Amino acid sequence: MAHLSEDRIIRYLMNLRSTPRLLSPLHRFGVHLLTALILLLTVTSLGFGQNDETQKQRPRRVFRSTAEQPEDVVKVDTDLVSVDVVVRNAEGRPVRNLKKEHFKLYADGVEQPLSFFQVEHRDGEPRPLALVFAIDISGSMTVLEMERLRSALRTFADKLSYKPVVSSVIAFGMNVKVLQKFTSDREKLDRAFERIAREPSGLSTHTYDAVDDAIRSLVRQAPRTRERRLMKRAVLVITDGFPVGDTVSADTVIERANAADASVYVVTLPSFSQLMASTSALPTPLDVSGLAEQTGGRSVYAEEKNYDKLFSDLAEEVTSAYVLAFYPEEQKRRDGKFHEIKVVGPEGLTLQQSRPGYQAAKP
Repeated sequence: MAHLSEDRIIRYLMNLRSTPRLLSPLHRFGVHLLTALILLLTVTSLGFGQNDETQKQRPRRVFRSTAEQPEDVVKVDTDLVSVDVVVRNAEGRPVRNLKKEHFKLYADGVEQPLSFFQVEHRDGEPRPLALVFAIDISGSMTVLEMERLRSALRTFADKLSYKPVVSSVIAFGMNVKVLQKFTSDREKLDRAFERIAREPSGLSTHTYDAVDDAIRSLVRQAPRTRERRLMKRAVLVITDGFPVGDTVSADTVIERANAADASVYVVTLPSFSQLMASTSALPTPLDVSGLAEQTGGRSVYAEEKNYDKLFSDLAEEVTSAYVLAFYPEEQKRRDGKFHEIKVVGPEGLTLQQSRPGYQAAKP
């Protein structure tokens, strides 16, 4: 049987089956049974032969060797704790000419050696950025504000055009809606900005819910590294400053932003709801919550005619942070506790951290 080819076997069986008049019913049954058995054995033997040949030619490996791993794979050490620090002078302008030796980092009051230090423009390579635009489309936003806002958003994006950036756009009112997933395509971003005015508004302003969704998307959908560099995570919120109807509290959002090492920047637009009788904007619930300040971001107020300049300056600030990182003591990496981080810099300068500490993993 082993010396017969598959074609010869099949032809022989077909010839037998084509002459039913020469065979008794019992013999015909035997031929059918024999046909099935031979075909089964033939296919099985051929299958085993192919598997044996394949295994000889291409042995199966579950893990690739280290030498075969692509060079662009970046392993992010989960034990490494990073914190962004924005440094400002007495005029409130970002300071970018500091070096590693100008900083000291303390964890639970004990100074830690810096394992990583990075500053924008220091080595000529801009830091990559993952950014979510969270835009208020509630009924309190005026038509004029929306028109100026679209222009300002383009100015903001233009300011970042030299950087490796991935951006997404979400709109929020009574609900939170994704207008554009993370992309590096400016045309897609512009089309998302164009859609803002056409989105239906609502009576509620779920600002904290929107920021919470933005942080989740940064963690789950945006890349953590780009070109072997740790990406900065940021949320830019444009709103009238009065959240209403949220299901998530401000404290919870701040806690999640700190855990994700994401900074929240808030632009409060001059809607009628905040001007009242004074010429200066009143503090809003967003200001009181500390959403921007406690995540290393900033809260700014837009005047009627300074949208473009404001957004241009803000884009400059978003990219002006120092990145400091360290390895916690071995016993504090898996103790499940919260550990305070404090960064100290030169006197006369103001330092703002992206988070006050880190939550260690549970043992």
